[in-house]
Amino acid sequence: MSFVEAPFKISIPDSDLDLLQQKLSLATFPDELENSEWRYGVPLADMKRLVTRWREGYDWRAEEAKLNEELPQFTRDIEVSGGHGRINIHYVHKRSEVENAIPLLFVHGWPGSFIEVRKILPLLVQASSDGKFPSFHVVAFSLPGYGFSEAPTKPGFTIERYAEIGNKLMLALGYNEYVTQGGDWGAIITRKIAQIYGGKSSKAWHTNVALAEPPTLTSQPLLYLRQLFRPYTAADTAAL
Repeated sequence: MSFVEAPFKISIPDSDLDLLQQKLSLATFPDELENSEWRYGVPLADMKRLVTRWREGYDWRAEEAKLNEELPQFTRDIEVSGGHGRINIHYVHKRSEVENAIPLLFVHGWPGSFIEVRKILPLLVQASSDGKFPSFHVVAFSLPGYGFSEAPTKPGFTIERYAEIGNKLMLALGYNEYVTQGGDWGAIITRKIAQIYGGKSSKAWHTNVALAEPPTLTSQPLLYLRQLFRPYTAADTAAL
């Protein structure tokens, strides 16, 4: 079940920005081993440069305004099964000018955010004058506990629950059939969407992360036994 959509604008309180400035001004830096470079963590010079940038050179209000201008944002309560109740979900929803464009659910990774969709969004929604590439209605939601989405309050929030929210959000927006894209944590979630809702609602899955493990006697006994008697070829090894 889903509930009423509400427009959303990013508006970080001044008190939070003031607190960040206080923390930056109170930063203390450790000593550093000579010529250690990146072997023991972030070099001291780089850390000082980043702190200075955030303290003196980064205009959050200007960036906030750009995000609000570029990304049409909304929130909506989604009813989540497993006793988790309603969770308020933040998302970007940009429709293509092509009416029959393909609905696309974009799922960000960790420790990322919905902003990952920012640079590709204009390219995905634009129309192709010669019909050589498809256009998309794009939905990019903030995972629960990330960005501006409410976090779960109970344990047991499994990968199936993230997939459930993505599917219910697309259905609530009127997209009964859609495709997905995800990388990193988003790859795992969109894979689960394909497993649970594939064939009915989720029609295709694109990912830039391929996860696989060698077969074991317990996970894939037939494949495991086969590779014992027929070792990998040079082509197999190259592919791996």
